[in-house]
Amino acid sequence: MSDRGHAKKGAEIQSLVRASALLREIARNRDGIGLAQLSRTLDLHTSTAFHLLKTLANLGYVRQDETTKLYRVGSQIFNLAATASDEVEIAKLAEPFIDELAMRTGETSHLALRSGEEIVVVARSYGNTAFHFAERTGTTRPPHATAIGKALLAAMPQKNLEALVSKLELRAITPRTITDPQKLLEEIEKVRRTEIAYDDGEFHPELRCVAVHVRNFTGRIVGALGMSTAIWRLSLNDLADKSIVLRQVAQDLSRALGYTGPHENAPPAALGGATANELTTQRR
Repeated sequence: MSDRGHAKKGAEIQSLVRASALLREIARNRDGIGLAQLSRTLDLHTSTAFHLLKTLANLGYVRQDETTKLYRVGSQIFNLAATASDEVEIAKLAEPFIDELAMRTGETSHLALRSGEEIVVVARSYGNTAFHFAERTGTTRPPHATAIGKALLAAMPQKNLEALVSKLELRAITPRTITDPQKLLEEIEKVRRTEIAYDDGEFHPELRCVAVHVRNFTGRIVGALGMSTAIWRLSLNDLADKSIVLRQVAQDLSRALGYTGPHENAPPAALGGATANELTTQRR
């Protein structure tokens, strides 16, 4: 290939890099951002930024307000994001993160999504322990009796949550299952406050679980990343310690889904102001 060909190829790649930087900066400024500020922030010549923005606008990736002249994210970005947010795509994207979580903790790890009144486990990876609660991917879980279920219920607006809880059959799956609607609502409020959910033998008498939220590019909670272990292997405090890794992997997965906002750093053992030991005492 001639030098001219190499130069042209390099210029095309540089344009893609610059266009990508423009899109990221526009996405960070939800109220809109002007050409001059974009040029200064990204150290681009005004004419270069203008021509790139014009191309992006023609393709639907950005839009310019006719009155303020500020640029915002265009509809095509949301179309692409909606496609990428499909359950199958999320599950595929999450697989290496779930494998990493299982490898680093040695515990069974899984990703769950909410579908109406049901919680669906869409991906799973087993740790290196001898104990496994074997079930196929696609299995549904009761929202009131699982950590992943509580985490996803906590993502709902309060009015919608109360309406759903009033319809749910809060069946006692084990002696520890929460069956009182008010107690369940109080538990969900703790999850919102601490950004972490626990299941202490509430779904299966030999299982103890923990789960945290996964967010997408809009900041919306789209899933719950969970970890399960046998109750005779880890105490709640031990599980809370391992949830430090769970939080880290959930943050990485959220970033892979386009989330750029802040993450909560609440102590992993905290559950509504109670330590894991206190939680155990309260439920005896």
